[in-house]
Amino acid sequence: MADITRFNPFRALTSFEPFGREFDELFKGFLLTPLSSKHLTGGQIPVDVTEDEKSYKVRAELPGFNKDEISVSVNADQVSISAETKKEKEEKKGEEVVFRECYYGKQYRSFTLPQGVDEAGATAKYEDGVLSLVLPKKALTETKKIAIE
Repeated sequence: MADITRFNPFRALTSFEPFGREFDELFKGFLLTPLSSKHLTGGQIPVDVTEDEKSYKVRAELPGFNKDEISVSVNADQVSISAETKKEKEEKKGEEVVFRECYYGKQYRSFTLPQGVDEAGATAKYEDGVLSLVLPKKALTETKKIAIE
């Protein structure tokens, strides 16, 4: 037989919950959900790197940034991408911010490629929040053996 529990409409008033149900719902199942790699990056710029015989192609997602806020540098086989946006000073009279999720700050990503890059031939294009880099590979030089006298 099923257990019958008497409904008490005043039970919520007698228990002390300083943060309410919303606080409990925030952490519900926190340790049970699997972590994806997107959560582990810690705010880094997500990139995809592909290669063919002649070059590396890098696709980096940078939504919300302007072209002049993005910096790319290449040094041999090391590629660095950084983007910084600054909050402009706002003065609004009679209006206050209720909720804000927009990101203001700096993001940075650096990675090493398997082969050196010809910096002179590298190109970058930024469109619709996506940075596309074409990085030509440096010609591999053969190892030169030195004769010992």
